[in-house]
Amino acid sequence: MIPDSQTIRTAATEAASQLIGRPLRPGQRLVTSGLIDSLSVLKLIGLLEKKLRVVIPPETLQPEDFDDVDLIVETVERVAKPAA
Repeated sequence: MIPDSQTIRTAATEAASQLIGRPLRPGQRLVTSGLIDSLSVLKLIGLLEKKLRVVIPPETLQPEDFDDVDLIVETVERVAKPAA
């Protein structure tokens, strides 16, 4: 089962804050601001998969899909599958 939007939002905020090394501000851009690069996006996906117990197939995704928390929530809801 895919977690609800609030759970995804919390996990995304925690994971992004962990990657950038400081608290994430509301609406803060991650990729387009240069805070994280494409390799960090893969790390972010891995953290989200662990926190949410889902699989996020990266093949069809773009770094911009993870540019802010709202986009992360939308992306996870759209493509994530429950982990086996």
